[in-house]
Amino acid sequence: MIEMVQGQNKTQGTNQRMIVLEMLLTEQVYSHLLVREVLYKYNYLTQQEKAFIKRLYEGTLERQIELDYVIGQYSSVKTGKMKKVIRALLRMSVYQILYMDAVPDAAACNEAVKLAQKKGFSSLKGFVNGVLRNIARNKGSLVYTSLSVKYSMPEWIVDMWTAQLGAETTEAVLAGLLKEHPVTIRFRAVPDLPMETAVQAVQQALTAQGGTMEQHPYLSCVYNVSGTDDLTRLPYYHEGAFVVQDASSILAVMAAGIARYADKLAVQTGDTTVRVLDLCAAPGGKSMLAADILEQCSAKNTFQYSVVSRDLSADKVARMLENFDRCGLRHMTAQTADATVEDSALVGTADIVIADVPCSGLGVIGKKRDIKYNITQQAIEDITVLQRQILAVAVRYLKPGGRLLLSTCTINQKENEQQFAWLREKFGLAPLSLDDALPASLHTETTKNGYLQLLPGVHDTDGFFISVLCRQENSDGEQSDGEQGI
Repeated sequence: MIEMVQGQNKTQGTNQRMIVLEMLLTEQVYSHLLVREVLYKYNYLTQQEKAFIKRLYEGTLERQIELDYVIGQYSSVKTGKMKKVIRALLRMSVYQILYMDAVPDAAACNEAVKLAQKKGFSSLKGFVNGVLRNIARNKGSLVYTSLSVKYSMPEWIVDMWTAQLGAETTEAVLAGLLKEHPVTIRFRAVPDLPMETAVQAVQQALTAQGGTMEQHPYLSCVYNVSGTDDLTRLPYYHEGAFVVQDASSILAVMAAGIARYADKLAVQTGDTTVRVLDLCAAPGGKSMLAADILEQCSAKNTFQYSVVSRDLSADKVARMLENFDRCGLRHMTAQTADATVEDSALVGTADIVIADVPCSGLGVIGKKRDIKYNITQQAIEDITVLQRQILAVAVRYLKPGGRLLLSTCTINQKENEQQFAWLREKFGLAPLSLDDALPASLHTETTKNGYLQLLPGVHDTDGFFISVLCRQENSDGEQSDGEQGI
């Protein structure tokens, strides 16, 4: 994807700011993938040096609208008219001045001048130096004109959320997206390895390298971790003791009430097989949690289960299979398939269908900073059409009484609540209350009615939509009454 600072002798030191500058100039690569690639390439750097690269790149990208506004107050040339190198250089330097207290303002200015010269722009050294020093002198008196500038969010997204959520909640969400987002891991039950042992070992390893691990407020087996960029080096990773999975994704699977469904199925119908189908499964976290839940259920009730995880990308399917194998999941398989195309062999066979459908991704902007600059209103219109194509197929796979989990990682009623209502109206699906499945602190009027919109800044999660509906129980058109009908 990217070639940078080639031929550099490691013993001569690595210019971290040059690496960030090259990253900012790299196009057509998702930011989170670029960070992963660069940190892997420069794995010989110290943890502190890699943290500097990551923060400066992600922070500059995340605050781009604000940074351009500030630069525009003190530059005779607007950022849109600047050469790409100078624009990127000014952005990353202003970010250091405004948000990296450990970096002296003079150092940010001096290093920017040196980088301009190294990149062949010696004639613009004075311009770069003058703009940055002027901003450094006046940074305490900056005034922002809008929420868009203050929180570096495109104006149309701010307007959309304000109309849907209200001004107060919108500002809370905007602030929440700019907060640090630690990696979240879920510990699993592994044969011959008590979960407490794995938790303690990971905690000790993180502490030894200056990292932290804190239990998530909603989930006892879920922890937020920081201070490491390579989870594979932590104890018991290769034994499958934990997986990377955001709390919102875990809550979505919990909302489906898979354990209760399995228990009732065995008692009421005598059926001893539970079938889960995940249509847009990559990276596989929801499928794996469903399998873990059913594995624990099968230990106390004699029934079988299968989890089929599908995705359009063969590469992603291969990675899912690697994870399934690492975690010793015996009743799982991953397949390459187009979720919009009906598989006649699966019609009417699934007890649980997980449809984490493609979406605009606005709920995970805090982790994938470039989403907000690339998504458009027309793209959202196209996405909603794709969602309905997938959901129409998903409904066909449900058994009578089967459950559909519809989820997205976005904050937008057109992609969420309106699709939930469409499923009810178009197919007669009955919403199931989420209150028995989710922590009491998340209960709202909407959870009683089958859905929940999680919001960063309001909840300790990504922005995520969760809903659960049940296919009608009887062929004569009578709708299921939710939990009473399995």
